[in-house]
Amino acid sequence: MNKVFVSGNLTRDPEVRYTQNGKAMVRMGIAVSRRVSKNSDNSQPNADFFNLTAWDKTAEFCGNYLKKGSRVLVEGRLQTYSYEGKDGSKRSGVDILVENIEFGSNKNASDDNSTGTSSYNKNNSHNDLMDEFSGSDIQGDEIPF
Repeated sequence: MNKVFVSGNLTRDPEVRYTQNGKAMVRMGIAVSRRVSKNSDNSQPNADFFNLTAWDKTAEFCGNYLKKGSRVLVEGRLQTYSYEGKDGSKRSGVDILVENIEFGSNKNASDDNSTGTSSYNKNNSHNDLMDEFSGSDIQGDEIPF
C-alpha cells in the first residue's frame, strides 16, 4: 500500500500550469513540523520539507484557494522520479502526489467556534454531494425565506 498523510504549511504559492493537452498541474512545497522530545538535547523545532504535485481539478483548487503559509492536510501517495542534472549527474527525488487536500484556518483565524476547514476530494462528484444532502424532505413551511 502506498498511502501518505501529512499536515503542515505550504512553503510557496501554488502556480497552476497546463500541459500541451490542457491538463492542469501544480507543484508546491510543504513544511511538516517534527515533534521534539522533551528529553532531547536539541530543543529547536524541526521541520521536514516535501514537494507536492497535484493534477486536474485538485490542481485548480489549490491554485484558487491556497497560498504560501496555508495550513493543509494532504492525502496522497509517494512517487519517485529521476533526471539528469545540468552537470550530467543522475539525480532522483520523491514527490507526494496529492489525491485529496483539506485546508484549515491559520493561527490568525477568528475564534468563532467554526472548524474553519474546507476540502477538495477528487473522488467526490456533484451527485455524491447531492446524495449526502438528500436524506430528508424539507417542507415549505420550514424554509426561513
